Amino acid sequence: MTREKHDRMANAIRFLSMDAVQAANSGHPGLPMGAADVATVLFSKFLKFDPTNPKWADRDRFVLSAGHGSMLLYSLLYLTGYEDITIDEIKNFRQLGAKTAGHPEYGHAAGIETTTGPLGQGIANAVGMAIAERKLADEFTGDLVDHYTYALVGDGCLMEGISQEAISLAGHLKLNKLIVLWDDNKITIDGAVSLSDSTDQRARFEASGWATEAVDGHDPDAIAAAIEKAKSSDKPTMIACATTIGFGAPTKAGTSGAHGSPLGPEEIAGTRAALGWSAEPFEVPSEILDDWRLVGLNAAKERVTWEKRLAGSSQKAEFERRMRGELPTGFVSAIADYKKQLVKDLPKVATRKASEMALNVINAALPETIGGSADLTGSNNTKTPQMTPITPDDFSGRYIYYGIREHGMAAAMNGMSLHGGIIPYGGAFLIFSDYCRPSMRLASLMEIRNIFVMTHDSIGLGEDGPTHQPVEQLASLRAIPNHNVFRPADVTETAECWQLALESEKTPSTLALTRQGLPAVRKEYNEENMCAYGAYELATASDDAVVTLFASGSEVEIVLAAREKLEAMGHPTRVISVPCMELFEKQSADYQKAIIGQAQVRIAVEAAIRQSWDRFIGWDGDFIGMNSFGASAPIDDLYNHFGITADAVVAAAEAKLHKKEA
Repeated sequence: MTREKHDRMANAIRFLSMDAVQAANSGHPGLPMGAADVATVLFSKFLKFDPTNPKWADRDRFVLSAGHGSMLLYSLLYLTGYEDITIDEIKNFRQLGAKTAGHPEYGHAAGIETTTGPLGQGIANAVGMAIAERKLADEFTGDLVDHYTYALVGDGCLMEGISQEAISLAGHLKLNKLIVLWDDNKITIDGAVSLSDSTDQRARFEASGWATEAVDGHDPDAIAAAIEKAKSSDKPTMIACATTIGFGAPTKAGTSGAHGSPLGPEEIAGTRAALGWSAEPFEVPSEILDDWRLVGLNAAKERVTWEKRLAGSSQKAEFERRMRGELPTGFVSAIADYKKQLVKDLPKVATRKASEMALNVINAALPETIGGSADLTGSNNTKTPQMTPITPDDFSGRYIYYGIREHGMAAAMNGMSLHGGIIPYGGAFLIFSDYCRPSMRLASLMEIRNIFVMTHDSIGLGEDGPTHQPVEQLASLRAIPNHNVFRPADVTETAECWQLALESEKTPSTLALTRQGLPAVRKEYNEENMCAYGAYELATASDDAVVTLFASGSEVEIVLAAREKLEAMGHPTRVISVPCMELFEKQSADYQKAIIGQAQVRIAVEAAIRQSWDRFIGWDGDFIGMNSFGASAPIDDLYNHFGITADAVVAAAEAKLHKKEA
């Protein structure tokens, strides 16, 4: 490609981007203008993709980690011929209902590999994608899986702490098919990067096990040579591309004025003159558009040869099943057989142990599960005999030691799920969901199947004290739209919750699990998954109920004991187990009404704060739980100290009954 042709193609990105931002009167023109040369080289010379088959399994993944520069991606998708991004979508940038949202949104349009915007997320997602690629390449032979993951990052991505978690994990695992292109423009919204940061980014990456290169980000030959070298490296590579933000703008280039605001009519006119672009806004001259469309057509050729390899592979059916995200036949029957065994054995175990027991069945039935933990494997119980470790030199295992990188773990899991072919789950303490929460929220926003195993779920963890005892985290996670928070009460509920999490293709799940042992409360086999209702009647009243007790997890044991006492006192009492509030809200109005019932007294019990329980007990119902932080003490002392006991439930019920009688 001649330099003149390259410049024309890169300028098409620049002018589509600045025109779209100007029309929207909102957006970030600087990055697309500065990174246009890097993107042009990547897409025209290296990226393996097919606009006519955007979900092709062996495509290269391109992640725009610096999601504020979204017009770079939208311009590329339009220019290379993705049907979802038309010129009208470009014109409607940032408008209601447009596929060209302010930041790239996964699922809005083909070619958007992940939702980015919160800085640092994209590079961490890319690490997960690269893990998935290497894992599947180890599992499926015949070059069915052989692609690269590219991430374009900005200064903000590299300042966010999650970036260090991500790059150190990638360097440790030697993810040599991960290539990060750093838009090194030395500008943030506040101004020069030097105002706030003096990090030697290349040294940081190298210290984390990466190869690095530095190039002029406006020299296409230098960019191409660096990418070519990166593709032959035995390490992940970061290429520092020195660019000018707002390249071509006569007064704003190289300044923060080009970062997050429209350039303005005069500046755009000056840029057109400076770069020799005479076309009207949103118009790409036909010869330039033809050059770009040819890039898309040529890229598609590799898909055709790949499909021939797939057609001749003995692993074709399994590969396609995995990439579709379908669970294998036999999974449901394996869970059913396991539940039958549980009601015979009635084991008293912590639900973290119950989770491990369920995983032993699940991991044997599902080869696509990849487990892991943020340095808490023995506490989270996330590793089963099938799960040998993945190591830098051997990806045949199915377990990742993430180290103390909760946020990096959660974001990498998102990337693995987005890549396809893998169902990731990862463990931490529930209190550290605070570290994972931005990625958990994005998993919900993207509607992907991720499973977060959060143990030590209440004051019941004991002596570690209030810094480790979650009290508000359950309510916080329940507040996330499209996120199922499961808190099972025993071994059977744990198995059912795991089944639901695995079957939930578009909703991520959190399993909140105990440290302390819990008795089996489900003592008869039921083919139906009762946890699927979100809440169900676990124990009926001897007559028309005057008291209904609601609880989740470890507190179900407490309300069952309280029920026995209340029944003995002549107060018909029923118990409702509430393993998942989100699923309960999806039930019919009649079912919800029947479960909540008409009892005079409604009491909820959970070793956490009240928030989220009023939907069951109403504003005038009683709640027994936490209204403060916890304390450091043995578990029994803590429950007695904070009044989360069967006797406290009985006393509250009696007080309410006497009050109503009066």
